[in-house]
This record gives sequence, C-alpha cells and structure tokens, in this order.
Amino acid sequence: MQELKEKKCKPCESDTEPMNTVQVKKYMDMLPKEWKVVENKKLKRSYSFENFKRGMAFAQDVAMIAEKEQHHPDICIHYTNVEIELTTHNIVGLSENDFIMAAKIEEL
Repeated sequence: MQELKEKKCKPCESDTEPMNTVQVKKYMDMLPKEWKVVENKKLKRSYSFENFKRGMAFAQDVAMIAEKEQHHPDICIHYTNVEIELTTHNIVGLSENDFIMAAKIEEL
C-alpha cells in the first residue's frame, strides 16, 4: 500500500460514505499515536512549540499543505500550542483525505 504521505487528496462527493470504525482503525495504525479520533468523525492532534512564533510558522506550513491538497483542517493556536482537527466536512465524517493530510502534517 502506498504510504499516506505520498498520496494526494481527492474531492469527495456528498454521497460518499464516511469511513466506518474498522476503516478508521486501519488508517489510525498508519499514524503516530498522538493522533486521536473524536466521535469517529474527526482526527485531532496538538503540537507544542518553544514559542508563539514557531507555532505560527507551523500553522502557516500546515496552511500551505492544505491549499496544495485542497483539504483544509481547523487550526487553533493557543500561544505555544497548535491544535489541528481534520474532518471531511461535506460527508460529515472521516475520509482517506483526512489521514493523508495528517501524514503530510507529520512530515513537517
């Protein structure tokens, strides 16, 4: 199977089914344990940085990846912590795109 970080996000049609718990588990095994599943609809992870400026730079790097992939996370900055939430909004759940983005974010 091709590594997630090497894949590209693909648009999801609104009639696409969100991943079920078995699929989510399989994909979670490909991510670091710091990523958590919330209500089987979102992926979430927090990153800590030495200062605000470094956290902002990280958020900007995530934004650049999101624009390239056309799959945008929610990003919340709390001084030296950056929280990332991924979901596929138009299917109200998780898709492979969320895991691809998480893997690409991990590369930063």
